Amino acid sequence: MRRICAVMRSVRFPVSTALLRRLALASIIANVGIVVTGGAVRLTSSGLGCPTWPRCTDESYVATAEMGINGAIEFGNRLLTFAVGIIALAVLVAVLLHRPRRRELVPLAVAVLFGIPAQAVVGGITVLTNLNPWVVGLHFLASMLVIAAAYALWRRIKDPAGPAVAVVPAPLRTLAALTTVVSAAVLVIGTWVTGSGPHAGDHGAARNGLDPETISQVHADSVFLLIGLSVALVFAFRAVGAQRAARAAVVLVAVELGQGLIGFVQYFTNLPALLVGAHMLGSCLVLLATLSMQWSTRERHPVGSTPTPYPVDRAVPVAA
Repeated sequence: MRRICAVMRSVRFPVSTALLRRLALASIIANVGIVVTGGAVRLTSSGLGCPTWPRCTDESYVATAEMGINGAIEFGNRLLTFAVGIIALAVLVAVLLHRPRRRELVPLAVAVLFGIPAQAVVGGITVLTNLNPWVVGLHFLASMLVIAAAYALWRRIKDPAGPAVAVVPAPLRTLAALTTVVSAAVLVIGTWVTGSGPHAGDHGAARNGLDPETISQVHADSVFLLIGLSVALVFAFRAVGAQRAARAAVVLVAVELGQGLIGFVQYFTNLPALLVGAHMLGSCLVLLATLSMQWSTRERHPVGSTPTPYPVDRAVPVAA
C-alpha cells in the first residue's frame, strides 16, 4: 500500500472532486445491485447452480451448458462481483490521485475494496455449506456493511474536510443513534424471517427451524418500533429548527412505509418471488435512508471556517 501511495503521489493528473463523487456513487449503486442480483439467484433456486466454490464445478471455473439456466444465473452473479470490485478499485485509485489529498478517505476506500472479496468469501461459504440459512443471512449482512462503508465514503467526499459539528442537541443525537440501532436490528431479524421461509435458494436447502409466523411477527413489531422512532425524529428535528435533519427523517419514514407495505403484501400473498426481490432492494434503501438521517445530525465546514452549531453559543464537536 505504501508503494502504491508513493506512485500515486508522483502522478501529475489529479482526479477532480466531481469525478471522485461520481465514482463513489457508482460504488454504492453497484453494491446495491449485487444484493438484488444475489436475491435473484436465491429466488430462482439457483443458489447451487454452481455447486462448489471458488470453481463453478470440480473441473471448471465457469458454468457449462449442462448446468442449464441455474448455473448461468449463479455464475453470472459471481462475475458481477468482479465488476463491483473493479469499481471499488477505481474509487481507491481516484482517492489516491485526488488533490489536495484527503487522508481520511483512504481507509474508507480500502474498506470498501477489501469488503467486496470478504463478502464473496462468505458467499462461497454459503455454497460449501449447502446454503445454510444462517450463513446466507450473514452473506446479506456483509453486503450491508460494504454498502454502509461505500455510503460513508461518498458522504465524506461530499462534505468539507473540517471537523464535524453537531447541529441538533444531545438528546436528539441519542434518539437518532437509537433509531439507527433499531434499523440495523430490523435488517438482522429480516434475515431470520428469510431463513424460515420457502425461498431457500435450492429445493434441497435446509431452513433455520424458526416458526415463520412467529418470527414474522417479531420482525413486524421491530418495524413498527422503527417507524415510531423515525416519526418522532421528524417532529423533534423540526422543533429545534434542524430542517435538513427533518427532511432526512421524512425520507426515512417514507422509505420505511414503502418497505413495510411490500413486506405486508408479500406475507399475505405467500411470498411471490418478485415482491421478495423488491423487499431486498427496499432493505438497502432503508439502510441508506437511515445513514442519511444519522449523517444529518452533524455537518462539516472547511478547515479554518467558523461553524454555527446547535445551540449557536455552544459548539459541540463530535468524533470524526
